[in-house]
Amino acid sequence: MSLTLLVALVITGFLVFLFFYIKHQFTTTRTEVSEDVMVSRIVSMGKLELVKYAMKDVVEKKELHIILPDSRVLFVAVGEVTACIDLTKVKKADIVQHGQDSVSVTLPKPEICYVKLDHQKSRVYDVSGVWFPNKAKTMVEDVYKIAEKKMLTTAGQMNLLGRAQKNASLIFQPFLENVSNKKVVIQFK
Repeated sequence: MSLTLLVALVITGFLVFLFFYIKHQFTTTRTEVSEDVMVSRIVSMGKLELVKYAMKDVVEKKELHIILPDSRVLFVAVGEVTACIDLTKVKKADIVQHGQDSVSVTLPKPEICYVKLDHQKSRVYDVSGVWFPNKAKTMVEDVYKIAEKKMLTTAGQMNLLGRAQKNASLIFQPFLENVSNKKVVIQFK
């Protein structure tokens, strides 16, 4: 009798183990990610970033309809606009020595390097009145473009390029004076 009880306990223990093992195998999720990264272009950089404006904007886009309810997207955009000078445009003729103790350097005008939305911090807070998923997608894409344009316009109104030009003088003049041991005058094209 005790041998039969021992065999029954071993079989029961084995079945319980098998049950939990199979349950674990069916509930375990495995994730596979495959990636194929290809370099499509290599670009030499020569732009020196001089000023960056971090911005936040609330954008609401409405499409008014006669019969259907109005479509609306409410978006909070967080991003930045950066101004820079392209140092690859500086030529030898842009550096002129005046006597033994002074040099003038003519730099290119500052330009907008990029307008970039931070997709981690920007949020679509509301999409309403949209009947079809494709229409919602189009409206959200449009509101992203509107936000980027608004940030660029606001940066222009806040004199981003003028600030970049001022920063270029503040950065380059002491640097070049220390390197050349001459008085340096910074000018812009």
